[in-house]
Amino acid sequence: MLIRSRAGGDLTGAFPEIVAAAADLPDDTALDGELVVWENDQLAFERLQQRRHRRAGAAAQTAAQWPAHFVAFDLLRLGTDWTGQPYRERRRVLEELFTGQRLQPPWTLCPATTDPQQAAEWLQWSSVGMEGLVFKRLDQNYVPGWRGWRKYRSRHSTEAAIGAVTGTLATPTTALLGRFDATGQLQYVGRTTVLNAAARQSLARELQPGRPGHPWTGWTFSAGWGAQQVLQVRLVEPVIVAEVAVDVSLDASGRWRHPVRFMRVRTDLVPSEIPLFGEER
Repeated sequence: MLIRSRAGGDLTGAFPEIVAAAADLPDDTALDGELVVWENDQLAFERLQQRRHRRAGAAAQTAAQWPAHFVAFDLLRLGTDWTGQPYRERRRVLEELFTGQRLQPPWTLCPATTDPQQAAEWLQWSSVGMEGLVFKRLDQNYVPGWRGWRKYRSRHSTEAAIGAVTGTLATPTTALLGRFDATGQLQYVGRTTVLNAAARQSLARELQPGRPGHPWTGWTFSAGWGAQQVLQVRLVEPVIVAEVAVDVSLDASGRWRHPVRFMRVRTDLVPSEIPLFGEER
């Protein structure tokens, strides 16, 4: 049994429950899929990140605390190489594998459909943290290292307050966003993608340097999930509201997992009028 990440890293030791479940698979089987962890009826990506570096006893402990599931997307091998076969054939054999072996959790077969109405219904599953849909051609073979399918992310617009920026106040590069919680504390919810020239100019006209006692004083912010790099940020007064385009990927704390896209400054809103931290929107 071998579990590899998209980048080729060996994750076998981090997920002993998946290794144990491999006894249910025929010899010489290779599947393409994704490991997921559920917490409070939502996908908990940060728990998965925490688990991937655990080994031995620590891996067994976290497997009991945050068990993983393997969601199978595609079939690569089943006794012979299936990558040269069209997707419709690979999918047929993958479904037969699940029914013939009577596979149960942690094995999960990713649903698939050719019905547009069914696909549209799945896009409503945003409350569990599902990012969107992947579209594959039925006649397409599987080419390792190359993605010939398209991913559609569910997105919507919402608002957050700007609490800090990277770059300078005159030429901000990205904006760090926050929302107030029920106690009135400003909580970090995510960061924008790199701002374009127009967005930088509009923000530069509005940003004010953070005063002493800023709620994020002494905080550190990383460049992304699993990144060791610490961002150099400049605190600003959290009085500017930004409208942003976000996908539905949230961690267990309610933060946006992916960078969001800045749309505009909402001069008609104040931070007390935007959703509270942790609210679904």
